Amino acid sequence: MADGFEIVSYKRETGRKTDIQFLSREVAEKTTQFHKSFPGYCRTPLARLKNAAKEFGVADIFVKDESYRFGLNAFKVLGASFAIGQYIANRLGRDLSELPFSVMTSDEVKKELGEITLVTATDGNHGRGVAWTANQLGQRSVVYMPKGSAPERLANIRKENSDASITDLRYDDTVRMARKRAEEPNCVLVQDTSWDGYTQVPTWIIQGYTTMANEIAQQLIEMGVDRPTHIFLQAGVGSMPASLCGFFANIYEDNQPVITVVEPNKADCIFRTAKAGDGKLHFVTEEMNTIMAGLACGEPCPIAWDVLKGYCDHFISFPDYAAAKGMRVLGNPMGDDPRVVSGESGASAFGCVAEILTNPDLVSIKEELGIDQNSRLLFVSTEGDTDRKNYRDIVWDGKYPSKK
Repeated sequence: MADGFEIVSYKRETGRKTDIQFLSREVAEKTTQFHKSFPGYCRTPLARLKNAAKEFGVADIFVKDESYRFGLNAFKVLGASFAIGQYIANRLGRDLSELPFSVMTSDEVKKELGEITLVTATDGNHGRGVAWTANQLGQRSVVYMPKGSAPERLANIRKENSDASITDLRYDDTVRMARKRAEEPNCVLVQDTSWDGYTQVPTWIIQGYTTMANEIAQQLIEMGVDRPTHIFLQAGVGSMPASLCGFFANIYEDNQPVITVVEPNKADCIFRTAKAGDGKLHFVTEEMNTIMAGLACGEPCPIAWDVLKGYCDHFISFPDYAAAKGMRVLGNPMGDDPRVVSGESGASAFGCVAEILTNPDLVSIKEELGIDQNSRLLFVSTEGDTDRKNYRDIVWDGKYPSKK
């Protein structure tokens, strides 16, 4: 493991693969239309970093900037809102296309639906998305956060009139606490991972993220770009990378980009699952004290893994300092490249690859990824400075410096 980096090149399954039509362009259009019905919707920017591309020796670099999403500074609301919308539509026996925001918030629908409490566990961004959606729809929410969660993230969730609290449990045990709370009357669990008997809501959440992927595809066309050659996606339980992996595998079916999932060394459950290659899910049971709080998940989402094992090429486990480097590079762009304010999890994939492309000790990983001067790289900055104190500690004060 050179400098804390390790790669597993995963041979895509041959023969029967997971059906990814639930992440098709048609599904993405449906999710996009739903999100467009919300006040304040706007397409988030796709930053083109031409100077960084030249510095790193590649043809192009694109970074989707989710810090602009609904004023919530993160992408997670896309999955939460779509899942809640689908739940309400199913409960009312209607198609979601009949329930845009203006209808879903009407007195008629509220009366028909009654009062519900939306329950979830989160490190911050997903819970804020659930709380925001509940508040927008005039419903209640209960949000549990694992130990060590940032007070700022808790405060932002409480601003949405949510009953939110930080537990003394690690993330995966906090999920179990939310499951127990959701057994109470008129409660609905909105969790972005799955288990036996709980698959519908997490599937909707994964589908909700395709709005982001759909926007990227349209933006690349507008920029005159045929397709990225490489897509790098960071993972917690794996829902976001599964969503984008499935979508792009669908639309680029005849010439799929090289897709790589990256995770912090201390919370690399998907990497461990890929490395074992024994058909079983592998958990992280140690303390997950990584700066990438949004990725500090020890148990993969089975639905997500089913997509990734069939359509992802590489899995990388990498150290915290690389994510910090990504935050600094994106926040201090070269020349006239646009600035991207990206948090620890948001900058993780970009920072991981930036280190691989500039560290001579990691040239073998660069070669394994097949990156050269003709490569066009796509990243997603999934969050902005959702923990501003930590952002400044890293970007201003140089916390977690690169190892030289």
